[in-house]
Amino acid sequence: MDVSAILKSFVSDTQAAFGNNLTGIYLHGSLAMGCFHENKSDIDLLVVVEQPLSTDIKRGYVKKILSLNRHAPIKGIEMSVVLKKDMNPFCHPAPFEMHFSSAHLESYMSDPDDAIMRLTGTDRDLAAHVTIINHYGQTLFGEDKEKVFSKVKHEDYLDALLYDLENAREDISEDPMYVALSLCRVLAYVKEQKVLSKKDGAVWALKNVKSDMHPVIKEALNSYETDSDMLITPEEARRFADEMLSDIRTCMLRK
Repeated sequence: MDVSAILKSFVSDTQAAFGNNLTGIYLHGSLAMGCFHENKSDIDLLVVVEQPLSTDIKRGYVKKILSLNRHAPIKGIEMSVVLKKDMNPFCHPAPFEMHFSSAHLESYMSDPDDAIMRLTGTDRDLAAHVTIINHYGQTLFGEDKEKVFSKVKHEDYLDALLYDLENAREDISEDPMYVALSLCRVLAYVKEQKVLSKKDGAVWALKNVKSDMHPVIKEALNSYETDSDMLITPEEARRFADEMLSDIRTCMLRK
């Protein structure tokens, strides 16, 4: 099943699950930003509903998502369901009704009721998701995004970006491509308020950071666009993270 067929099925399954309670379905992430890579990217979706969901509704919906996720690319579907009232004005950290991603796949398959109960609360990342929807997102079904989402405050979007990098120095050894590109796009935002994809963040960084940082950025960009691994040592990765985090902190202090 190709990505367009997955999106069509997702919309159909979500309509059937939520009926008149459904406000809309919105695409964000790399697919909306034009830099989707089948082996490196999630299919990122945000579902907005009018009223809270019952456990029975969630249980039935999870079954549909699990079935559809089997046909998705390697990283699978990542989606959250939120209430319309929390999107305009945007509430940070925003509450969510339910969440699904490949990171929680085993939990949903082994004990879906427990996963449904645990995967609720608030999520600082939603500030980033809604910002991307506002800039690049697509309305797949329902009310136009302009009517559903308010602008996310600068400090809330920045909080979401920094939250994603809390353990960057340690995480870059395990996932150098993701962390290196994330550092690039965060620096682009704190320095010039540019809301960029990971790929575009790397392109920006190659023009705006010191040349001795370029080899790691080029390796990360090549890894993102192909199936190759990054050819850098853990020490090089940590040194890159240290320098980028230092630049981010410096820019923030100047604001």
